[in-house]
Amino acid sequence: MTSVMQVLEQSVVVFSQNYLPLCRINIKRAIVLLVTDKAEALNFATESFWQVHSPSLVLDVPRHIRLKIASSERRWKVPPVNRREVLRRDHHSCQYCGNNKHLTLDHVIPRSKGGQHTWDNVVTACSRCNSKKSDRTLQEAGMHLRTKPKAPVHPTIAFAEQFWMQANLE
Repeated sequence: MTSVMQVLEQSVVVFSQNYLPLCRINIKRAIVLLVTDKAEALNFATESFWQVHSPSLVLDVPRHIRLKIASSERRWKVPPVNRREVLRRDHHSCQYCGNNKHLTLDHVIPRSKGGQHTWDNVVTACSRCNSKKSDRTLQEAGMHLRTKPKAPVHPTIAFAEQFWMQANLE
């Protein structure tokens, strides 16, 4: 039997009106959305529910809910290519060796060789790797990137991709 605290620590996946997975919320917020009729339960074939009791109500809280109200999708634009955003994207680690000390920005294709200051050409590098690579391309320096640099994606899209990848694994 699950305790009250174990149930209250659970999370519920919220879908938009057109079934796009938006985010995870705690079970308390899900109960509010269900009771105020702003969301409805999504019943998948193998879905299980958490039963929540109050003095006047017994509520089955599903693991997935769909908003009935129109959620105004906030406008989101790709952030500018700057030190803070590149460090965030690269998880504050060198994209050549993984070090997280003395970080700088490096242009994969050096600007002197026509490289642009864009999301797919700027990475985080520790000062040692940046000096080693110098004003050369990856091939010339004999270095490799740990991850391919790319522009950040909308947080909702990132969550949806992660959600569907996890759903396929289960």
